[in-house]
Amino acid sequence: MKISSFLIVLSFTFLSITANSQEKLVQTIRGSVVDKESQIPIPGVNIVILNSDPQRGAITDDKGTFRFEKVHVGRQSIQISYIGYKTQILDNIYLNSAKETILKIELEESITTIDEVVVKATVRKDQPINKMATISARSFTVEETNKYPGSYGDPARMAANYAGVMSVRDNRNDIVIRGNSSTGLLWRLDGIEIPNPNHFAASGTTGGPITILNNNLLANSDFLTGAFPAEYGNALAGVFDLKMRTGNNEKREYWAEFGYNGLEFGAEGPISKKTNASYLITYRYSLVDIIDLLGAEVETTKYQDLTFKLNFPTKKGRFTILGMGGKSYIEMFDSNDDQKDWSFAQWGEDLSNGSDIGTFALSYTHFFGTKTRMQTALSTYGSKVTTQIDTLSVWNPNPSNWAGEKTSEVKASFTTHINTKINARNTINYGFKYDRLFVNFADSSIVNGNFRTDTDVSDNFGISQVYLQYKHKFNNNLELYTGLHGQFLDLNNTYAFEPRLGFNWSLNDKNSFKIGYGLHSQAQLRVIYFTQTELPDGSIEFTNKDLDFSKSHQAILGFDHLFNDNLRLKIETYYQYLYDIPVKENLPEYSVLNYGAEYFIERIDSLTNDGTGRNYGIEFTLERFLNNNFYFLITTSLYESKYSGYDKKERNTAFNGNFAINALGGYEIKVRKNNALNIGLRFTYSGGRPYIPYNVQETINRTEEVLDWNNAYESHQDNYFRANLRLGFKRNRPKFSVEMSMDLQYRTNYTSVYERRIDPLNGEIHYYTEMELYPMASWRIQF
Repeated sequence: MKISSFLIVLSFTFLSITANSQEKLVQTIRGSVVDKESQIPIPGVNIVILNSDPQRGAITDDKGTFRFEKVHVGRQSIQISYIGYKTQILDNIYLNSAKETILKIELEESITTIDEVVVKATVRKDQPINKMATISARSFTVEETNKYPGSYGDPARMAANYAGVMSVRDNRNDIVIRGNSSTGLLWRLDGIEIPNPNHFAASGTTGGPITILNNNLLANSDFLTGAFPAEYGNALAGVFDLKMRTGNNEKREYWAEFGYNGLEFGAEGPISKKTNASYLITYRYSLVDIIDLLGAEVETTKYQDLTFKLNFPTKKGRFTILGMGGKSYIEMFDSNDDQKDWSFAQWGEDLSNGSDIGTFALSYTHFFGTKTRMQTALSTYGSKVTTQIDTLSVWNPNPSNWAGEKTSEVKASFTTHINTKINARNTINYGFKYDRLFVNFADSSIVNGNFRTDTDVSDNFGISQVYLQYKHKFNNNLELYTGLHGQFLDLNNTYAFEPRLGFNWSLNDKNSFKIGYGLHSQAQLRVIYFTQTELPDGSIEFTNKDLDFSKSHQAILGFDHLFNDNLRLKIETYYQYLYDIPVKENLPEYSVLNYGAEYFIERIDSLTNDGTGRNYGIEFTLERFLNNNFYFLITTSLYESKYSGYDKKERNTAFNGNFAINALGGYEIKVRKNNALNIGLRFTYSGGRPYIPYNVQETINRTEEVLDWNNAYESHQDNYFRANLRLGFKRNRPKFSVEMSMDLQYRTNYTSVYERRIDPLNGEIHYYTEMELYPMASWRIQF
């Protein structure tokens, strides 16, 4: 809090400084134009900077590239047009004085007849980058991860503003999509599957308190929430399909940032100007590490991460080397505190946790003529989680071991994707992916006074995935998507085939109607397969090893209405039926559909694929894209999320809050000629999550936590309300630019309970909530 307060004071001090530069600053806009389907460069494209005086234009060269020098900094809009293609307008591109703006523009070929005229210019900023995604998908920009209040530059926290998406808790970025478990989320980076990209990640989860992903390196990316295309497999809930930009291949540029996420340094530039090869790299060190180096006494919460991308163009393609890694460690020791500050009145805990992740990929994209391209990649990723929990009491103040975990996974992958644009109407994609996983799981805890080992194994196995997808455009307003995905798990010889279907009908320039369907399947969390059961004779059996894939039928109807080029209404309604869900016979209320509600994925043995679930609801999105310095996004989600355990009784899932309302908006104020002040507000109101109450008497009798499964998920937490205020200031100077921002988060008395704990000695239940007022600030310089 002291550091945050210092940064806030520094922010307002900076805002009070008069931006005294009267000189109109300029910068370069350059980039390339490619065909949307084939990604082949298009020469001869006309590009115009709108509202320029005098009007400025350019034509792409034989490599599809263009360039504008000495463009005024601030907001600019450009129009891109070419005969036979739909004209495109890019609105409100922000130019700063320290960094060139490099654009990759994708033009869509028009389906025309001889007597048709040029297609009207269109502006659809919500459309996904993936051309096969017809419904429940949208793109997002790096600027949105920065400007949305409460996002803190984190794609997952930003996505929590979208319809159908809810945060699990404030102090982590796990997200629930349409009532599904957060473990059903797939993360991809440049077409490569990556592990949970967050610091302090628990085994099997997809979120964490602090993201490793660096938005300074990301390009525009996609977020999908249902019935996604066949190229995405082994996921039930949603997909983050992230793109990393390439470094500047002409000029060296640098940046430094200090704030909530730590101290960061980054650089980009050419490796060889002759070959247009480039590099992009950033390193971040945690704020607590820095404070510790200065000699201050702080709680041990440390992390660091490194991300890079190297790009090597060739005559007919490009090689790319990508890497990302992070280390984090936290200690929370009651033994270092006075007894009055322990977790409970008469006993306390010492907890330490460390998590490391890393991924490395080598990929090559090759263009076969003007119709076909192939991307092939070799990649590997590893993750490791270590946890130790010791307990102490007033009777025995020396910490003694209560539970521990040491898990690691390494995955080696081969992936190939082939895309062929047959003609303007027809495109076909197909691909193959093989993963080989090497796992080491070991964890144990004291149960009923004795140590119980849940996992203790080293093994390896493979999973293969194949897909085929096809899109046909009947005309400029009507398109059909079909796809098929298949996967095979050689650990137990289980397999799944999954058809996908999408239909998009633009009724006119203002209205469109969409339908989507998909059968999706997901393998169980790896640690679940290796949870062991001790038999009466003392031998060990892996009773979960033969579990089948969990599966989900997903059907979606959607309607879009454009009031104008900058204001749209989207309505989607969906129904999901989940089946083959692992449940437990002698704990009939249990289901893996509730995974992700707590920090730790509990190891439960003797599971069977006899459970089901249902998610259904309706979502409303009203969005104004940035225009005349103002934007807003209002989303409402009304939904039900149910599951049935082994007893076939339908219950609420842990994520069935029934409703969520988000409203955010912002205004950009121009200050003098070269600077801007940004003000943003966000409000969130959502239903309280269901939970399993404690069986207080049994907890006291056994002196260990006992849940009341007979009343599982019948009680709800209080409804939740939160408000965020964001202030940002951008200052451009001839040789550098500076950006400062402050996020102020306010939680009312209805704040979300992020943890409940029961004292097994007296049955007293403790509720842990976040701070009511939570400020965070950052400072960034580019040069």
